[in-house]
Amino acid sequence: MINKVADSMAQALQGLTDGMTVMVGGFGTAGIPSELLDGLIEVIHDRQVRGLTVVNNNAGNGDTGLAALLKTGCVRKIICSFPRQADSHVFDGLYRAGKLELELVPQGNLSERIRAAGAGIGAFFTPTGYGTDLAKYPDGSPKETREIHGRMYVLEYPIHADLALIKAEKGDRWGNLTYRKSARNFGPVMAAAAKRTVASVHEVVDLGALDPESIVTPGIYVSHVVQVPRQATQGAGFKKVA
Repeated sequence: MINKVADSMAQALQGLTDGMTVMVGGFGTAGIPSELLDGLIEVIHDRQVRGLTVVNNNAGNGDTGLAALLKTGCVRKIICSFPRQADSHVFDGLYRAGKLELELVPQGNLSERIRAAGAGIGAFFTPTGYGTDLAKYPDGSPKETREIHGRMYVLEYPIHADLALIKAEKGDRWGNLTYRKSARNFGPVMAAAAKRTVASVHEVVDLGALDPESIVTPGIYVSHVVQVPRQATQGAGFKKVA
């Protein structure tokens, strides 16, 4: 009987080793798998894992979540599209100190490179970045370019991962997932691009409870499902649900 609902965070995150590439879902503060990141940090402390490459849209906010992961010193390189904002001080300090490599990727290219990995596409041409420093590899060497129908394009390669951590809304024991509004963001493409995907969900439902037409990520792409409590905070005249 297939049952992908993990008994514990440690069980879901087993197999983490040095040098892995880890994708982390989320866009700004929407859809960040915070509980999975906290669990990952615990595993890293226990096993002294080092040299990770992290793929995310951002590079962390404040001192929690992805920023807390960077603080551990386990991340060698980050691939993202928006590394700096007012509270990205952890990333900023590590990068300026030469302790963290950065590969800056335009957001559309980032999403398409991840999608291409899941779709089995070997490479693709895009006009985004042509004529800028983004048309160079991190070592400064130029990427391949080509003129297609009178317009110049840059060759980009897929981004594969060993592990993806994503946040969903509901899941069943087969690993089928649905998402909540914009919290969906990078989740579906990252799940397909990784060898192993761990998804946090607020509700684990019975098989058949999810409308097949509403399932965004089929269970074939999911290794483990971890149920986490929904966090709600009361504000002045409004309620915010995480």
